[in-house]
Amino acid sequence: MARLPALDQAKMNKRQKEIYDDIVSGPRGNVRGPLAVWLYRAELADKAQQLGRYCRYDSSLSPRLSELAILTTARIWDAAFEWQAHVPHALAAGIDQDIVDALAADHDPDFSNDDEQLVYEFSRELNLTRGVSDALYASAISVLGEEGTVDLVGVLGYYALISMTIKAFDVDPITES
Repeated sequence: MARLPALDQAKMNKRQKEIYDDIVSGPRGNVRGPLAVWLYRAELADKAQQLGRYCRYDSSLSPRLSELAILTTARIWDAAFEWQAHVPHALAAGIDQDIVDALAADHDPDFSNDDEQLVYEFSRELNLTRGVSDALYASAISVLGEEGTVDLVGVLGYYALISMTIKAFDVDPITES
């Protein structure tokens, strides 16, 4: 059980209800997991969901690369909720099942696409060492461009925030209803 239960809609204040409705009417379609935790602080939920909407749906990264970065971050943090939420999206975006399986086992995947190898290495290095080598940075700029590299760091930062929220508040993995 999560440390903070989802807020009862009948007990939400006006701002929480506005943000709840905004999230539900957007591409996510529901409020669960970290968003449900953030709703305790309406303005945090609002700003975080706006950033998340950009990172997930509007960044310059292809969904394939974005989902790979998300899964890599979720695996590093052992954030089961986020992992379960994004495996279907990663597969639908074109990430091979073998890559998902390797990530799940915490093994380095065998990539056939150089851009995927780069995103994986960048995601791991930044999350684990708290920095990026000059060589890897140069590769990212070469492959993703400046805008894509900025968006990759944004995606990684947002999903680190999500992962921290999952871990700190013991957000339950997704269960089928």
